[in-house]
Amino acid sequence: MKLAGKYVVITGASSGIGEQIAYEVAKRGGIPILLARSKEKLAQIAQHIEQTYNIPCVYESLDVSNQEEVDAVFDRLLASVDIDILVNNAGFGVFRYVEHIDLSEAKQMFDVNVLGLIACTKKVYTHMMKKRSGHIINVASQAGKIATPKSSVYAATKHAVLGFTNSLRMEASMYGIFVTAVNPGPIKTNFFTVADTSGEYVKNVKRWMLRPEFVAKRVVDAMLTPTREVNLPFWMHIGSRVYQLFPSVVEKMGKRAFLKK
Repeated sequence: MKLAGKYVVITGASSGIGEQIAYEVAKRGGIPILLARSKEKLAQIAQHIEQTYNIPCVYESLDVSNQEEVDAVFDRLLASVDIDILVNNAGFGVFRYVEHIDLSEAKQMFDVNVLGLIACTKKVYTHMMKKRSGHIINVASQAGKIATPKSSVYAATKHAVLGFTNSLRMEASMYGIFVTAVNPGPIKTNFFTVADTSGEYVKNVKRWMLRPEFVAKRVVDAMLTPTREVNLPFWMHIGSRVYQLFPSVVEKMGKRAFLKK
């Protein structure tokens, strides 16, 4: 029960893998702190956690793209609890060809997926530096390793998350802080109600989609361990490694599959 009594902040905790991570943390004795825009959904999840696991659960409404909200929420939290783990899970994607990209939408993706993640990290990082312990877990994506058609902006945000995470890991190691990147493939969540309004991508990859409960378990397994990355599914991780070595070959051979968005 290495998580017993540990405070675990989870952004984007109102649904999907964020919600499942909260349940898994509570199951193992950790104390989830839920952050997302929908306070109503968070209240329901917190009530379920308290009734099911007899674990206290704190929640606050937060839009990670709003710097003032990030400052205020984390200042309140840090004044009352000792944050041990931060899971930067908040994010969204929209799949479009480049000629159809809406720049305001693209900016919002970077504000949430990248700048929001960095803002939340900065708020807990100095606290963790002082106590010389802690764990920051950034949810990126396999799209951050292999960009595919119609995901140019989304993939760019996840490439940025991986770049930030890799640099932070080296800096944080000097203070005993663990930093982990989580790179899942497609997951059965409501992510695709926004990302894929046509439903074509989900239809084409449905049989390969990961269960959010499985992803959450793997993420929680990595908590408070020096795990560099969590890559799911395994075959997609192998594909990304091959892509790093032979990008032209993979792009040519995988073109038909990549266009299934």
